[in-house]
Amino acid sequence: MTKPAYRLLALDLDGTLLDGRERISPANAEWVRRAAEAGVIVCLSTGRPIFRTLSYAEELGLDAPIITANGGEVWKRPHVLHRRICLPRETVERLYRLARSRDVWFWAYSPDGLYNRDHWTDDIAGQEWLKFGIHTEDDGLRRALWDEIASWGGLELSNSSPLNIEINPAGVSKAAALEEVCRLAGVRMEETVAVGDSLNDLAAIRAAGLGVAMGNAQEAVKEAADAVTATNEEDGVALVIRRYILKGDNE
Repeated sequence: MTKPAYRLLALDLDGTLLDGRERISPANAEWVRRAAEAGVIVCLSTGRPIFRTLSYAEELGLDAPIITANGGEVWKRPHVLHRRICLPRETVERLYRLARSRDVWFWAYSPDGLYNRDHWTDDIAGQEWLKFGIHTEDDGLRRALWDEIASWGGLELSNSSPLNIEINPAGVSKAAALEEVCRLAGVRMEETVAVGDSLNDLAAIRAAGLGVAMGNAQEAVKEAADAVTATNEEDGVALVIRRYILKGDNE
C-alpha cells in the first residue's frame, strides 16, 4: 500500500460526501475506508449537529475526530466531546425576533436537539445554542438580513446552501476547528486536505494544506480552492482520495 500524501482528510457531509438523498455512495465509502486503512485520519466536518452526524461515522467505521455545527463543537472521537463554543442566549433571542419579523424560515441547534419556526421553545435562556440558521429564496431579503446581522458584530456568518445564512460566534469556523483537531492528533495543517461545497467550508479550504471544492460547489468556494473535484453525485470524494491522497493505490 502506498504511503498517503496527506495525513488528515476533513470531509463536509451535505453536498460533499453525501449525495442528494443524503447517502454515501459505494465508491465514496470504499475510498474513505482505504484512506483510513492507510493511516489517514478521516474527520467528518459538518454544519450538522452531532446527533445528525454519528450515523455516518458509524457507517464508515470511523473512530476519529469530528467537527460539528460549523466548528462549534470538536469531538475527539464519536461520543467524546473535546470543545463546545455556544452563541450567547441574548443573540439567539435577537435572531429569533428578527427572523419572525421578516417571516422567514429559521432553525437553531442546541446540543440536545433541533428547533425551528414550527417547533420553538419558550425557554431560550434555559438552552445552550450552537448555531442559528435562516432560509429564504428572496435574494434581496437574504442579502439585507446578512448585512443587518453582520452589523451586530461578534458573529461568524456563512452558509450551507446559497439560500441560507448560518450564524456562529465570531472565531468559530471549520478552519479553527480543524486546527484544534490537528493539535489533538499531532498533525500539521499543511498535512491536511479539506473538501467542501459551501461558504461554511471556505475557511478550512483556504487553511488546509490542500483545499478542494466539489464540482457542485458555490463559485466563491471554487475560486478559493487549490483544486476542484467531481460533484457529490459523481463520487467526487473518492476522486480526491485517489488523485491526491492515495496516488499509487488506484486499482
